[in-house]
Amino acid sequence: MSRVFCFVIVISLSVSGARAQQQNIDTQRSTLTIHVGKTGLFSGLGHEHEVSAPIHSGTADIGLHPAVELHVDARELRVIDKDASDKDRGEIQSTMLGPEVLDSQRYTEIVFKSTSAEPTGQGTWKVRGNLTLCGQSRPVMVQVTLKDGHYTGESTVKQTDFGIKPPGIAGVKAKDEVRIEFDVRLLS
Repeated sequence: MSRVFCFVIVISLSVSGARAQQQNIDTQRSTLTIHVGKTGLFSGLGHEHEVSAPIHSGTADIGLHPAVELHVDARELRVIDKDASDKDRGEIQSTMLGPEVLDSQRYTEIVFKSTSAEPTGQGTWKVRGNLTLCGQSRPVMVQVTLKDGHYTGESTVKQTDFGIKPPGIAGVKAKDEVRIEFDVRLLS
């Protein structure tokens, strides 16, 4: 009987220890940036776009079974193109958030939820999960590196996989593939 009791205590401590590894994401010090290239006959005349996507909330489990979940309020995405005027940034942002692209009033949340994390070396993982954008979920893979308390990495996704037609005009349009970079820090 005492062996069973000891086993239950060990299992309880292990489970609570694993739970203790879950931490909230530091949304004030974490960044998520989307890079949108350009294509088309007159692409030399257009801009590449950079979009800031503030992380609204999220958690990471850094225990035995690493996992992460991130939430971004689509209405808070901001075009931060350095080479564009305020007026151009405003127009690009209006198009991006509008019904023709993200439809952010209808689909207010962008979510990434991991399904597996495979170590690929010291402080590196291949993280697979589902990205939900415009009401559609698709599998994505992300390479993640931990250095000095920063979980960094990037992934590339196709807009058309989420039902988004890349916007553009007269020989210049956004590339279908966009690159997403992140630098995530956890609260202590």
